[in-house]
Amino acid sequence: MATADDHRTYSIRQLCREFGATARALRFYEDKGLLTPARKGQTRVYDARDRARLKLILRGRRIGFTLTEIQEMLDLYDRNDGNTHQMAIALRRHRAQIEALKQQREDLDAAIQMAEEACAAMEERLTDQRPDLLPGAEEYASVLREHLDHHHHHPFKLRA
Repeated sequence: MATADDHRTYSIRQLCREFGATARALRFYEDKGLLTPARKGQTRVYDARDRARLKLILRGRRIGFTLTEIQEMLDLYDRNDGNTHQMAIALRRHRAQIEALKQQREDLDAAIQMAEEACAAMEERLTDQRPDLLPGAEEYASVLREHLDHHHHHPFKLRA
């Protein structure tokens, strides 16, 4: 049974605001055939189906799916089987994406660890050999020079 929301329309501005997307992104998705807004003159008019598809597109992009993968899953949505076929395929793809993202996270954690170890080794060597080349050393030297210059110009300043 159709609800009032099923017949509601949206402007490009409304959808951009609601989903934090840009008008350029929506036009891009339209060019790729992912969204099919109606036209009233030059104005795009989006319906509930476009809104639902946009929500799925943006979610899919955040998860890391390609536009082609998203298109394939959206195309399955139009079947009249209660969307069970679409859900079965989407479920497999989501599970595979979860595994890929977990592997990326492990790879990133390992890369961060290696970079931190490299930084620690370099900082240790520089501390021993050339502390003046350490990050922040120039700023510290500038503050120290200013402090020394200030005391150098006022060597006999009396303290109360």
